[in-house]
Amino acid sequence: MASFILKLTVLSLCMLMVTGFDYKDALDKSLLFFEAQRSGKLPDNQRVRWRGDSGLSDGFAQGVDLVGGYYDAGDHVKFGLPMAYSVTMLSWSIIEFEKEITDVNQLEHALDAIKWGTDYFIKAHKQPNTLWAQVGDGDSDHYCWERSEDMSTPRTAYKVDAEHPGSDIAGETAAALAAASIAFKPYDSSYSQLLLVHAKQLFYFANTFRGKYDESIPNARAYYPSGNGYYDELLWSAAWLFEATNDQFYLNYVIENSALMGGTGWAVTEFSWDNKYAGLQVLLSKVLLSGGNEAHQAILKQYQAKAEFFLCACLQKNNGHNVPMTPGGLLFVDGWNNMQYVSSASFLLAVYSNYLSMANAKLYCPAGETQPFELLTFAQSQADYILGKNPKAMSYMVGYQDKYPAHVHHRGASIPSVSILKSPIGCLEGFELWYNRQEANPNIIAGALVGGPNQKDEFYDQRNNYEQTEPAIAGTAPLVGLFARLSSLSGGSGYVPRNSSPKQSRQSAYVPRDSSPKRIEQNENPVEILHSITKVWKHNGVDYYRHKVNIKNTCGKPITELKLAMENLSGPIWGLLPTLEKNVYELPSWIKVLNPGSQFTFVYVQEGPQAKVSVLSYH
Repeated sequence: MASFILKLTVLSLCMLMVTGFDYKDALDKSLLFFEAQRSGKLPDNQRVRWRGDSGLSDGFAQGVDLVGGYYDAGDHVKFGLPMAYSVTMLSWSIIEFEKEITDVNQLEHALDAIKWGTDYFIKAHKQPNTLWAQVGDGDSDHYCWERSEDMSTPRTAYKVDAEHPGSDIAGETAAALAAASIAFKPYDSSYSQLLLVHAKQLFYFANTFRGKYDESIPNARAYYPSGNGYYDELLWSAAWLFEATNDQFYLNYVIENSALMGGTGWAVTEFSWDNKYAGLQVLLSKVLLSGGNEAHQAILKQYQAKAEFFLCACLQKNNGHNVPMTPGGLLFVDGWNNMQYVSSASFLLAVYSNYLSMANAKLYCPAGETQPFELLTFAQSQADYILGKNPKAMSYMVGYQDKYPAHVHHRGASIPSVSILKSPIGCLEGFELWYNRQEANPNIIAGALVGGPNQKDEFYDQRNNYEQTEPAIAGTAPLVGLFARLSSLSGGSGYVPRNSSPKQSRQSAYVPRDSSPKRIEQNENPVEILHSITKVWKHNGVDYYRHKVNIKNTCGKPITELKLAMENLSGPIWGLLPTLEKNVYELPSWIKVLNPGSQFTFVYVQEGPQAKVSVLSYH
């Protein structure tokens, strides 16, 4: 699936609403929420300091290490289906909006958020046809109100396997790992390949041993039932595997099963952790709009038609078959955590706006022709409602600006941190002392998107009003890409030519880091540097080259703090972090040591001759 240059016209940008909201700050807080939801041993760079280690023996009773992952919402169950969906959405955010995320210095945090989930999924998938799908019992967990650090409820782990299938959860996890493999490919190719191995195995498992996961794990049914079945997850995971591999097998799968599994038959008005059809249809529209795969044009157009049904329904241009809206202008799908549907729909609108722009195309709704910028304008209106442009004049994202929900339905946020109140809080004691407390939560869970107002724009900030005040990772995840896209509307530098080879399309860099390199003599070079050109293409009459650089440790001892100088670099680079020193780069944060004989690869794209790479310093 070829990638294209995305351009919005000056007219499009000028017509977008100017609201004064700080989308960069909102993006930063969105990623902070994922740190607040971490389970397991917290890292040294944990920014949410009121949280502590928790769930350190998860899975041990079943003989498997399931430490890590994310708590789902205000409780402490690790539900695999919404967790996998959230990781898919985080990864999709980087795939589509990596430059925008990089420009606001959030790329490392975004990749960390993905990796916290994917590391857990790898642990949960020790055998090809087995996936540990849940940790914790929803019923007993909801009978207690205690911090995750004090958990006294059962941490039972539940799995799906060949005898007890779960095609929906296995398919969604495959999609998450495939999408994450694309996000990580420029930075850690080995990890990217590992994710892809697991994704392929999980897709085979999901497709071969079919069944709904909530029939194999009845405990999940009361909280995250597979109401939509598993056909959408099978198609969704195949589409992401095609995106990650360019293997025609996966594209053929979504084409051949398009009618049977509802991909070209389901016209929907929601996109969520349960219903993937709209996301699938938008993703496959990219294949069509990119101009490739002529043999499948007819089926892909059917997918696109259903994608545009959803988008027109959100825009209120679908001939009466529209998504309902509140009087204040918010999409309204469900009374329980409605904001999760708002964030996911707005994300798809932003993505499709870019797809249309890159193809110089328009959206044709029953109510009339729609320009790409109109999709982004509407997505912006929903983001602005979330951040404060609403009848309550409050932010429904906790910690953003001055007025936001103070009584969030979240156990950890509602009880003082273990660093302050060191004695454990018991199951019932939490209800007695903290759940019914009238005062605001002692901990601000920044970035949490609460359930939001009802269909009349009414909102009641009460801890026991969980339908409106409970946040969840599935609701916040799409905001990362949405806020990143909106953050580029003012002061952005626009797009640059990108590599058109499959799956290598993102301009990227990491947060600049302080460095004081010690210079070395030329004869001390500890590494072997090999250049190659892996792709050549023409854009606007100019030849562009994709350069691959392999760095191998040949000095016979471990190398740390390796810094490389790049001369004559004029294009984007993947796989290295820029430092504060001009034209000096270092290894990604997760490559702490380059051992003897080991190697890593980075790539860059530019016109003309290759850049000169040299070692500046190392330890």
